[in-house]
Amino acid sequence: MAYLLTFAVIVALFLASVLLYRYGNIQRQHILVTLSVLTAWCFSFLIVFTIPLDVTSTLYRQCLEEHKPISNGSVTINISSTTDTLRPQECQEPWGMVPESVFPNLWRIIYWSSQFLTWLIMPLMQSYLKAGDFTIKGKLKSALIENAIYYGSYLFICGVLLIYISVKGVSLDWQKLKAIASSASNTWGLFLLILLLGYALVEVPRSLWNNAKPGFALQYAYFKAAKLSTDKAEAEEHVDDVLESLQCISRAVPNNHELRSCVETILRKVPIELHERASRNFSRSCGNGMGSFGGTSSTIVPSEKALVRIHKQVIKSLQTLQRTEALWSVQVKTVLHLEDVAHNMHSAERCFKTEFPCKRSQLERILFSGSVQWYWECVFKPPFLKALCVLSATMSAMVVWSELTFFSRHPVLSIFANVINVAKGTYDFFTIEVFSMGVLCYFFYCTYSTILRIRFLNIYYLAPHHQTNEHSLIFSGMLLCRLTPPMCLNFLGLIHMDSHIIKKRIMETYYTQIMGHMDVIGIISNGFNIYFPMCMLAFCLATWFSLGSRALNALGFQQFLQHETIATELVQEGKDLIAREKRRRQRTEEAMARRRADTMPSHEYLSKYRGGGGGVNQLIGGNRTPADGLLRDGDASVDYAAVASSSALGVPRSLSEEINDRFGVSTQMQIGFRSTNDRNEAENVEMPPRGLFDDV
Repeated sequence: MAYLLTFAVIVALFLASVLLYRYGNIQRQHILVTLSVLTAWCFSFLIVFTIPLDVTSTLYRQCLEEHKPISNGSVTINISSTTDTLRPQECQEPWGMVPESVFPNLWRIIYWSSQFLTWLIMPLMQSYLKAGDFTIKGKLKSALIENAIYYGSYLFICGVLLIYISVKGVSLDWQKLKAIASSASNTWGLFLLILLLGYALVEVPRSLWNNAKPGFALQYAYFKAAKLSTDKAEAEEHVDDVLESLQCISRAVPNNHELRSCVETILRKVPIELHERASRNFSRSCGNGMGSFGGTSSTIVPSEKALVRIHKQVIKSLQTLQRTEALWSVQVKTVLHLEDVAHNMHSAERCFKTEFPCKRSQLERILFSGSVQWYWECVFKPPFLKALCVLSATMSAMVVWSELTFFSRHPVLSIFANVINVAKGTYDFFTIEVFSMGVLCYFFYCTYSTILRIRFLNIYYLAPHHQTNEHSLIFSGMLLCRLTPPMCLNFLGLIHMDSHIIKKRIMETYYTQIMGHMDVIGIISNGFNIYFPMCMLAFCLATWFSLGSRALNALGFQQFLQHETIATELVQEGKDLIAREKRRRQRTEEAMARRRADTMPSHEYLSKYRGGGGGVNQLIGGNRTPADGLLRDGDASVDYAAVASSSALGVPRSLSEEINDRFGVSTQMQIGFRSTNDRNEAENVEMPPRGLFDDV
């Protein structure tokens, strides 16, 4: 009967693996990063998928308890025998019923493993990865020192709580200490959860409605492109400054010096293209005897501490550049797609045409042909998004109302609690499982879509196509582990299955029993955990009136506010940037076409291109040369994801691909400048996976 739990485990592992493959670069990143993030994501998904099973199991046990015969001397009385509405045979086992010992052990393993990861392992891994030391001991020492303040603040809070509890005369044992630790973690998570939900419950429906309007979505995409272009330019300038200092240090350290191996380790992390850019500014920066960061003179050998400092600066600057390059690439792709939608919206041919088509498989061209894509993008997608907006807005209103009223036991005002009570009255466990899963999934989507949308000032982000760095993956794993338990506890409070919130003796889920309650600190159990969720209404109103965006705009952080002068200027700047990017891609296409024409036999070239009368334009067609099904049947379309990496054609690689391929990969390659042929040969060699201690 435990097939549903087994299915939940398989789905959670599959979903976590697919997402990690989509966002991370498994072949390049550390194996420990892959395993820890996979575990964090899998356990978080499993909690969401398993809570409905725990709820129905608890209601079934409650049904059995209510219908248990009572022995009165020699007479056995059945409670339900005096009523016609409740009978013992109505206690039907729910789907996926498991033995009672399964859930307690499962929750202990999942919860304490995820807490160990999020509060100890992952923060140390983050600090270890960006440490500039050259030994394992040095990296660990730097990671511990960096996290000392982080851990010290929590130890200080725990000390204050323990002193408060001792003054109250409460005796402490191991169980209460565990309850304090878990409840403190859940209280912190609840604080962040309410902030994120207060934003998402309004922003998710509004973003769906805005995305249903292609014109608005395109204007906003231009705005984001302009901001990302500024960030990318600043990141490139910062990298140039750091690499100028690195060049001076490299010239100052002789080849036979004991610190030369440390310099080589730093140089191996810098892409060749950036080496060349730094060399062009080397004479100017070192001519003054000083780098841009107050670096070392070219005649003075730096100390090991100076190398550690410049190593950390190189890692941080390259990570920033990689992040902005990845975000820019994704944003350009989004803008080009929205422009294609705008161009095809009033097309009489009803066939979706793209200006820069990507190479697709035969199956994709059959299942998602031009006609199908046109009907979806131009006809069905806008009303579909508006329907989702109405549905999500209704769900958000139900969540806000339930958060404001879930503490009321008589009468029951929480909508979610009423739905569960109605289904529980008839012991409709299937409805309870489906409803609980739907609400939890909406909570999950709102919470983590907010994280992706805010992106914490673009410091951490999840970019598809293997563009997410290790620090962002670790950060997302930490947030999932910290936010999922309080989110589920909050849901159990909304459906009145937490006795310490509704102040009524009920049978609780095993999940609540393992999480424990903050009974030893009344100000949190009776105050914060009950009344703070009511603040969600204030956060929702602030999001509805865009108070946060207006405040940031007033402080100089440009936000997309309609009818604002700065927003209009940035939109126009974004249009110009995208137009320049399109011209660059067109030149790349033309260069590829010419090289193909040079390497192709003359009779094959004539039969393929001259016959169509299109020459080079026939090859790079897009919307400029309509496809007639004879000369451009789809196989000749250009894959722009592979344009920059086609070293066999002699086309230079983009900076983002150089960084993604070479950043953090330690190889025994020759440091310096290479000829074009040597570089092309090196790019054709597949790089080995990154080891854990490559730097040491």
